[in-house]
Amino acid sequence: MSDKAQELIVSTEKAALEEAIYTRRVLRFTLGIGLAVAVSSIWAWPLAFIVPVFVAKFLVDRQEPTVQTVYELLISMICTIAIAWLVSFGPTQYPAVLLPLLAMMMLWGYYLFSSPKWNFFATIFIVATLLLPYLGLLQPGASLMVGVGLSFSGVVAVAIFALLHVLLPDLSPEKESLANAEQSHDERTHEAFRALILAFPVICFFYFLEISGALLTMIFIAILSLQAAGAKSIKVSLFLLVTNGIGGVLAIVFYNLLTIVPELPFYIGMSMLAALIFGQKIYADPTKAPLFAGILSALLVVVGSTVSSTDKDVAVNFYLRILQLFLVGVYMIFASFYLESRDWKFLKKRNSL
Repeated sequence: MSDKAQELIVSTEKAALEEAIYTRRVLRFTLGIGLAVAVSSIWAWPLAFIVPVFVAKFLVDRQEPTVQTVYELLISMICTIAIAWLVSFGPTQYPAVLLPLLAMMMLWGYYLFSSPKWNFFATIFIVATLLLPYLGLLQPGASLMVGVGLSFSGVVAVAIFALLHVLLPDLSPEKESLANAEQSHDERTHEAFRALILAFPVICFFYFLEISGALLTMIFIAILSLQAAGAKSIKVSLFLLVTNGIGGVLAIVFYNLLTIVPELPFYIGMSMLAALIFGQKIYADPTKAPLFAGILSALLVVVGSTVSSTDKDVAVNFYLRILQLFLVGVYMIFASFYLESRDWKFLKKRNSL
């Protein structure tokens, strides 16, 4: 057999393997979102609607479950329950104590977020840091229940992630290794402070005014502010506005279809269809994966939180959530522009001085 024929065979086999890897990952992503939506909708514990977002994050960011995944989950559960327990003792009534403590925990969470090894833990930690004290302020006694719900959502997401990899193992011969953060300690600290400056003012605004219905806004600002804290934060903020806007428009279409057919199988089927479409885009072009993952996350959070709501004015609250998404994007653009137009000498990277 000639060398050219052998090269052709190798090339054909490689293309077939890549196609099989791509097909399996899209299938796993679609089934994972569908299963997460089904489980969270049927049992509907506090913050169950976050499960599909966690599952999507796992499937996109992690090749397969590892000991590190379980380790992150265990630590995040301990920290979440600890925060809920601490809040139940009443520090929410003392803003002078609560807000500095909140800022320090956010700063630590943002610092860990930039490390691939601690990305998932940092996500849950930041959400718990903002959500639980705020709930303790609005509804004393609810923090512990919601903290347990958030922890359980993490457990369910990891279980679904592991189950899918048992049923559909990844076919890639190259195994993933979670390396340490590519940035230096000074660079990570720099970006963590920038993220805190972006997020903390609006967090204080909500805390002082005790605005009800602002939980989703706070969660979006907390998670997205780190992505907008880099050197091109204005461009990233515009990107976030676009993803949130598209996600909001799709959520409106999704929600109106659900009002026509208010059945759980239809909701699961629509979620799987969205996952199939976005999964193909995510895995076909990894460079644009953050765009499509951001749109899908916005869609899942807004629709999931609305479907799980027990409020009478469900339709009104749904459109308020859409408005919150838009306001998050607008705030990020103005805050990023302000941040870049100032000479923050105390935030300069020490390794550049």
